[in-house]
Amino acid sequence: MLEIYKKVVLKNYANFNGRARRKEYWMFFLASVIINFIFGIFESFLPFFKTVGGIYGLVVMLPAIAVAVRRMHDINKSGWFILIPIYNIILLATEGEKGSNQYGVDPKNELEDISEIGKDLN
Repeated sequence: MLEIYKKVVLKNYANFNGRARRKEYWMFFLASVIINFIFGIFESFLPFFKTVGGIYGLVVMLPAIAVAVRRMHDINKSGWFILIPIYNIILLATEGEKGSNQYGVDPKNELEDISEIGKDLN
C-alpha cells in the first residue's frame, strides 16, 4: 500500500495524463483516510495537529484529483466525470477498459506497453 501511495504522490504528483488502475486509486484513497484518521486522533491531544492535518490536506489535494482523473481515463471517460456526485463513485469502482484507449495503454497489460514502444521505433 505504501509503495502505491509513494508512486502516486511522488512520481505522479500532478500528472493528469494516462491511466490509473482501480488498485492505484483505492490504495491512495485508503492511505489518505488512514493518515487523516491518525491526524484526527492526535488533534484531540495536541491542537497544532489540526494545522498539520490542514496542510496535509492541501498538499494531497492535487495528487488526489490527478489520480481520480487518471482513473476516469482508465474507463475511457473524461476527467470531468469526477464532478458528478454518486455516479463518479460508481465509475471509480468500475473495471478499466481492456487494451489501449484514447488516454493510453492498459496499465494492467505491461506487454502492450512494450508493443506500443516498438511501433514508435518503426
